[in-house]
Amino acid sequence: MSPLPNRQNIDIINKVNYQLDLSIVIPMKNEAINIPPLFQRLFSVLHTIRLPFEVICIDDGSTDETLDTLLTWQETHPELHILTFSRNFGQHAAVMAGFEQAKGRWIITLDADLQNPPEEIPRLVAAFEKGHDLVGTYREGRQDPVFRKIASDVVNRLTRKISGVSLRDFGCMLRGYTREIAKQLARQKEYRIFIPALATLYAKNPVEIPVSHAPRTGGVSKYSFLKLLSLQLDLMTSLSLAPLRLLFLLGSFIAFLGISFGILLLILRVILGPSWAVGGIFTLFAILFLLIGGQFIAFGLLGEYIGRIFQEVRGHPNYVISDIFMGSSDNKRFYQSNPLKTSKQDSHEIHRVDSKKS
Repeated sequence: MSPLPNRQNIDIINKVNYQLDLSIVIPMKNEAINIPPLFQRLFSVLHTIRLPFEVICIDDGSTDETLDTLLTWQETHPELHILTFSRNFGQHAAVMAGFEQAKGRWIITLDADLQNPPEEIPRLVAAFEKGHDLVGTYREGRQDPVFRKIASDVVNRLTRKISGVSLRDFGCMLRGYTREIAKQLARQKEYRIFIPALATLYAKNPVEIPVSHAPRTGGVSKYSFLKLLSLQLDLMTSLSLAPLRLLFLLGSFIAFLGISFGILLLILRVILGPSWAVGGIFTLFAILFLLIGGQFIAFGLLGEYIGRIFQEVRGHPNYVISDIFMGSSDNKRFYQSNPLKTSKQDSHEIHRVDSKKS
């Protein structure tokens, strides 16, 4: 096995990679069926742009042939780098790991399901060349089921109201970030951050452009109804204290109604006597159940915030990288098994070993 490179050599490697113009970050989970058509179109587009580039794929705990398929493509595409997670940590954690590893001047995130066509990438590059540091996108002619489109519209409107971030489409994965913004995001150690909204805090000259949208041709969506609901809770609790303030206002309003209703019952009892109120017992039960339900909703929201505090205090990493496969210009694959790099560690502490010399 060849000796580990010293720190000076690691710095030289980083300086060389730092001259790349474009990094494509693609999180994947069980996308083996989509990889061949994705890479055929993606590499064709990237070679047309004629900019130095790299493609970083993050295997987010796949249980199919995703990793084997990626390694097969890497043999003929040295620009392809592969990170594998020790288990499934989620799409946003995968994107953050890609940001940490990316060396390009501009970094573009892309889904592997081909619903955002790779052919749209040159339009994002053109926006960067005009001086924009954050390129958001919104999907035109969405090819999703009616339920997904309605749910997405509701989430977008609600998120804009709560967060004050005026993005048209929070759910579109095809986005562009300058290296400076991406590295700022990668330094965030907050549990479950929402990347598109947080990136707007660091952008000086953002822009949103329309992009086309295609139906999924293979595999299944990884976002079930429960995951979409969890994502919305993450959005609300990570961007704003508005839900807590809303609970205070709602509680105050309900308390006012309760006091007013109690005064009304007392007056009617004095005027009409005790016998009239027996028939309204079920109404009182209904109001009681309504108030109890409201309390449970309030406790749930409070629990969400307290849970986030608990996650932050524990200090567990947002992701753990188990394996790294780095392509190179001389078609040698740099590999380290089980580096166990976490989101809490410094990216320069990864040593790369040439597996063909081991």
